[in-house]
Amino acid sequence: MATASQPAAATPSTPDKPLIVLAGATGQLGLLIAHFLRQRGAPVRALVRPGAVAGAEATSLRLQSVEVVAADYSDPTALIEACTGASCVVSALSGLREVIVDAQTQLLDAAVAAGVPRFIPSDFSADFTRLPDGSNRNFDLRREFQRRLEQVPIQATSVLNGMFMDLLTGQAPVVLPGPKRVVYWGDADQPLDFTTMTNTAEFTAAAALDATTPRYLRVAGEVASIRGLQAAATRATGQPYKLFRVGGLGAFGKVIQVTKALMPASSEVFPPWQGMQYLHNMFSGQAKLAEPLDNDRYPEIRWTQVHEVLAGRQ
Repeated sequence: MATASQPAAATPSTPDKPLIVLAGATGQLGLLIAHFLRQRGAPVRALVRPGAVAGAEATSLRLQSVEVVAADYSDPTALIEACTGASCVVSALSGLREVIVDAQTQLLDAAVAAGVPRFIPSDFSADFTRLPDGSNRNFDLRREFQRRLEQVPIQATSVLNGMFMDLLTGQAPVVLPGPKRVVYWGDADQPLDFTTMTNTAEFTAAAALDATTPRYLRVAGEVASIRGLQAAATRATGQPYKLFRVGGLGAFGKVIQVTKALMPASSEVFPPWQGMQYLHNMFSGQAKLAEPLDNDRYPEIRWTQVHEVLAGRQ
């Protein structure tokens, strides 16, 4: 049995359990994907920045029999070697242009050069493919990488999951427990897609081991309108929540422009205006996932509902 001082050996690849290479494995989503891959018995090779090889997250991966490899994205030869033998490369990288476009392109090129048949990019989000340029900076970067991805000979699958449901407990200022209000702009009946990070990771792990995945997979733990969030919050807390409409989407767009001008924070991945852009995309319906959703593709997954996440905040 492995101990903290002597991690378990990496799980070997076999024909029925092919190797998955996972980039961004020390991030919150990456750690969860690695966990569910190992739960399914898949061997995992985690690509970790050299400075993080000795960190707590890398140690946790080793204790799950994950092979941890220091990844220098500026070294094509080493990156190709790290991808060699994989049946799928999964990217859970998070960042701005130098990560989402540049580093992912280097990873993609290495995967193609190593003969990896499949690639899952770090697209975990609402449907950015339907949005106009300039409506969301982070989505613009994903579309830019998407154009590169579609020009290379590899089978790509993007997992789109709406908004991470977990954000409703704090980072997304929509369900406010203090004043017992659900705050929104626009239409209270617009359907919105939410999926927990855990469910997203579990689905991604299953997709990584599924050689028949299409170009896009769309999932939502729950599709709920603002009125649905109101009902979920009331159910979760036993307290009545009311709706608070701040204004229309046009006014919301102007607030985003002012916030971006006053607090640009252009080097941050999620400055305040970026979160506002995400909410605007959802409230407008432009980023709504097309249905039917793919939730039933892996029937063993139990999808967490909004009221369960809100109840856990208590």
